[in-house]
This record gives sequence, C-alpha cells and structure tokens, in this order.
Amino acid sequence: MSSPILFAIACLIWGSTFWAITLQLGDVAPAVSIVYRFGLASATLFAWCLLRGDRLRMPWKVQRWMMLQGVATFAISYVCTYTSEQYLVSALVAVLFVLMVFWTPICNRLMFGTPLTWRMWNAAAVSICGVILLFYQPIHHAWKDILSGGSGHFLLGLGLALCATVASTIGNVVVVKVREESSNVFLTMAWAMFWGTVAVACWALLNGQEFRLPSRPSYWAGLIYLSLFGSVIAFGAYFTLIHRIGSQKAVYIGVVTPVISVLLSIQLEHYRPGAMEWFGMVLCLSSVAWALKAPSPAKSTPLESNLEAS
Repeated sequence: MSSPILFAIACLIWGSTFWAITLQLGDVAPAVSIVYRFGLASATLFAWCLLRGDRLRMPWKVQRWMMLQGVATFAISYVCTYTSEQYLVSALVAVLFVLMVFWTPICNRLMFGTPLTWRMWNAAAVSICGVILLFYQPIHHAWKDILSGGSGHFLLGLGLALCATVASTIGNVVVVKVREESSNVFLTMAWAMFWGTVAVACWALLNGQEFRLPSRPSYWAGLIYLSLFGSVIAFGAYFTLIHRIGSQKAVYIGVVTPVISVLLSIQLEHYRPGAMEWFGMVLCLSSVAWALKAPSPAKSTPLESNLEAS
C-alpha cells in the first residue's frame, strides 16, 4: 500500500476516534471501556503475530520498556482522554493533542540532548496563544461558575486533556528504547497495549468500578471501531509510515486529524465555534505546520538513527 494511502488512512481514522470515544461514554466507567478497547486490540495483534509465526515471549530487558510505554500511552493517556471528553467537546481535546508536536522535542532534549531551535520556540508561543483564544471563553465561564459555587468541570476536563498529551508524549519517547531492543512493531505494540490494559484494569478494580457488558449497539460499534481501526490499523499505518518517510514527516498526521475532528464535532456534536475559537484553531494548527517545516537538527535521536538504518 502506498505511503499517501497509509497517511490518509491514519488521518481519517484518528480524526474520527475522538468522536467515536463519545459513543462509549455513559454505559460503563471510562476505565472499563479502555480495558475492553485495548484488551481486544492487543488480542488481535497477538493473534496476528502468531499467524506470522512470531515468538511471543520477549526478554525482561524489552518488557520493562514496553510496560512503561503501555502505562503512559495506553493507560494514563487514555484514562485522561476518555474522562476529559465527559466535560469537553471531542474536537477541543483533539486540538490539544497538537501540542504533542512541542512536548516531543522537549522530551527528546531532556533524554537525548537533541537541540531545540528558535523556530520551534516561536511556533510554540504562537500555538499557546491559539490555545488560549480557543479556550478563553469556556475557561472564563467555568471560573465564574466556580466563584458562584459551581463545580467547574470544564477546567477539570481541560487539565485531564493536557495530562493526556504529556503522557502520550512520554510514551512516544519511550518507543525509542523499545525500538533499540526490538524491531517487531506489531509484537511490541501488542505487549504495550497488554500492559496498558492490565494497568487500567487494576485501577478500575481498586476504585470499585463495575465490569459489565453494555447492551447499547452504538457502544459496541464504537468499541469495535476504536479497537480494530483506531488502535490496530491506524497505529500500524503510522509505524509503517515512520519506516518509510521518517518521523519528521509522519508527524504531520497530528496536524490533519484535529481538522477532521472539528468538522465531525460540528456535524455530530452540534459544536459551534465562534470567531475567536476559529482564529485560535488556525493559530494553533498553522504554528504546528510551520514548526514541522523546520529542517531536521544535525543530531538525530536514537529512534531516527535506527529508522534510517532499517
């Protein structure tokens, strides 16, 4: 399958998953839905690896990094994402994930010493201004609600969504260590999703959350779509693109998906952004696109070196 088709598949699927998550809200606790989603996804990936004749067992040296990746990417990030969408429109959560483009080079700087350019800092400043414009009115209303004795759930949702972006970024950086130990993308994905599922299941049990099977057809439609398309196919397309065109170009998916999410929210969630919100989204997305056009630094991360060699 050609790279443009893989790119389109990842963008269309991930652009719609933020809305698809709303189909799973309300029937069971968010953590339970996450257990169902990634339990099914990891089982599918393990089955695929068995069909390919892969040996599923991996040494502890690799497992510890996959455990960390799973807890960050498929546990903390998704628990925060699902919970935040109880209070925020899915499109707003999707736009916040654009900030991962800036969190990632900062993490790479801390872990690998990769230099940060002035272009990235300027683009980050513009993007933050865009996010402020995007959320100014809801935050203002939420703050007034808190002062008048309300709950301010919007601010809770915003904080959880930001935590989700940071956790996802940490998980992406840990992938560097996973790739140093194993080049089997699908098997390492299966194990990471498995460990993430175990972590969320333990969290749900400790909090006394009930594991039951919802009867609503839309819930099961959302579960199958998120597990097979959003978790298996989209991640498979993304990692294949990284092998072919490199992470610097593949990350453009993160610029396109929020646009699709906003359009879906307008159509399906009756989201009606005003002029300030539209301008904030344009600032945020354009600053990310500008940052991504910057030439790659001379010093590459271990992940990029491995990809170039493979």
